[in-house]
Amino acid sequence: MPEDHIRYDLLAQAALRGVVRTVLADVAKNGLPGEHHFKITFATTASGVRLSERMRAQYPQTMTIVLQHQFWDLAVGDEAFDVGLSFGGVGEKVTVPFDAIIAFVDPAVQFGFQFEVGEAAAAGEIKVAAKSVGQTASLPGPEAETNKADDKADASPAAPATEETPAGGAEVVSLDRFRKK
Repeated sequence: MPEDHIRYDLLAQAALRGVVRTVLADVAKNGLPGEHHFKITFATTASGVRLSERMRAQYPQTMTIVLQHQFWDLAVGDEAFDVGLSFGGVGEKVTVPFDAIIAFVDPAVQFGFQFEVGEAAAAGEIKVAAKSVGQTASLPGPEAETNKADDKADASPAAPATEETPAGGAEVVSLDRFRKK
């Protein structure tokens, strides 16, 4: 197989992270439209992630946050977003670089992206391996952790995403599926 000098995998990942950035910027400006809401899973060990020590101890590797009813001060920059969330009744400000995102899902329309990250995430450095992206995605399995936001909708049994209860029952679709052979 020829070597990919262009690195289409990295370009595709960057483009999809741009979709996440655009969607969050629109929500920061105009609010959530209709029933849309987001489950965002990210590597807490990635460079640039800012969490309180309490939250970092509770979520040492990954965390899933839900942007639905109780979030505030969403600010979106070129490289990261900041948001205020409530965890167990305590307000926290979280900063998430787009490169730290592992999965982005909008369960209202069963749409999402799943980003593959390398082992470097544990060392605080994200490496993208561009696979498992498509129109729909389920969140990572039982190793993913979910914020305990003070929200009735977030406290429902569907809030924690596990292999037994994937977000919206969605399927991860590889771009290779659509490639002509």
